[in-house]
Amino acid sequence: MATAELIAETPVAAEVAELVARSRAAQAQIEHATQEQVDRWIRGMVYAVCKPGMDEEIARETVEETQLGNYEGKFKKISIKTRATLYDIIDDKSVGVIDEIPERNIVKIAKPVGVIGALSPSTNPEATPVIKAISAVKGRNSIIICPHPRAKFVNAKICNLMRDALVKMGAPADLVIPIEQPSVEKTNEVMKQCDRILATGGTPMVKAAYSSGTPALGVGVGNAVITVDDTADLDDAAAKILLSKTLDYAASCSSDNSVILLDAIYDAMLEKLKAKGGFIIEGENKTKLQNAIWEDGEHINAKVVAQSPQFIADYAGFAIPEGTAFFIVPETGYGPDYKFSGEKMTVTMALYRAKDIDEAIRLTNAIQGYQGQGHSCGIYSNSDANIMKLAEGTKTSRVMVNQPQSASNSGNLWNGMRQTFSLGCGSWGGNATNNNVTWRDLINETWVSKPLAQNKVLPSDEALFGKDIIELVG
Repeated sequence: MATAELIAETPVAAEVAELVARSRAAQAQIEHATQEQVDRWIRGMVYAVCKPGMDEEIARETVEETQLGNYEGKFKKISIKTRATLYDIIDDKSVGVIDEIPERNIVKIAKPVGVIGALSPSTNPEATPVIKAISAVKGRNSIIICPHPRAKFVNAKICNLMRDALVKMGAPADLVIPIEQPSVEKTNEVMKQCDRILATGGTPMVKAAYSSGTPALGVGVGNAVITVDDTADLDDAAAKILLSKTLDYAASCSSDNSVILLDAIYDAMLEKLKAKGGFIIEGENKTKLQNAIWEDGEHINAKVVAQSPQFIADYAGFAIPEGTAFFIVPETGYGPDYKFSGEKMTVTMALYRAKDIDEAIRLTNAIQGYQGQGHSCGIYSNSDANIMKLAEGTKTSRVMVNQPQSASNSGNLWNGMRQTFSLGCGSWGGNATNNNVTWRDLINETWVSKPLAQNKVLPSDEALFGKDIIELVG
């Protein structure tokens, strides 16, 4: 049976096929666009959503629709993160020859993939469509954005702003198409019919992307673990942990889920965290908080995700002092019997104690062996030896040093990480890449190989294998 006939078998498949056809037609129009054209287009796409006034409007409407996070966090993402992402890629060469290796006589030519099917989560629905769309267009692709149903109106608004900007600049509006009435069935169909999937969302949706039959770039589960060692600037560490833990009420999977304090600074650092608004949760309140976060003992309760400390305390049924910014839950174990060792998606951090950096590394691996392996960890330290020991000893794609985790591992102005909301977690997290995923992951590359000026010459066996190997194996 022909592909077209298969696609037309259900109304949803037919609806999506029409959108994909529109997207393909738009992409075909820009397949041979110049570098100057694509860079002009992505500038306009970003400015349309982050310009003064519009950024405030989008931030406000995102909170109103999703009921997740807070205005300040949403504003930073739509106003600053989008600008920073554009700045990060605007000078990249993404058209024509993008790389040369003279010593191998190889050049690499960028080619578009085609139609990108993108998933956008409810936790970051303000900047994710923009960042994914400009990465797609930078590579001369088109994109169809499938939002979480909880963010469908703001997704449509953002996409339509980018579409209008594209038309004003002489480009096809259908380079960006939103799914305006999202459903699981519709998203699955987009993933089947597009050319590459860029999946950011919950584990079930990422797994669906990988099993769709279409090449997919997915992300792993986040459960960031942060170590503070005995060489750290404790005041700086406390301030940055506060920023990371409370940004957008911990909507990001990169929020500090567990913090490990070395023995030597445990008491002093805990006092500094308390001074920053950390409230210790123990005993009966710990049970109440656990029951609030995990409604059936297994799955995170959507009602408390990315909510204020006061909302969560009221929901859980315990009192908190004025000025509470986040919860500190002392913990000793990890795994399914120690729920607080996993991702919490709330302003809640588990607190661990370690005698030295070696124990901190073992704890990090154990915690992330339960959830979050391959994603990210961090360290506050002025010891290069400890920093490198943690990096070498953990199964992680990113180690953020002396930086607020949730604001840093996806790229920021203060570090060299690529700006994105799609963080590959490697084989540890069930992903194909460790990258901070950007436009370079959304192109095909043609390698042009010319003969070397001088052929490579195989050395003698003794030089190639070594006399000891020859004697041992021979």
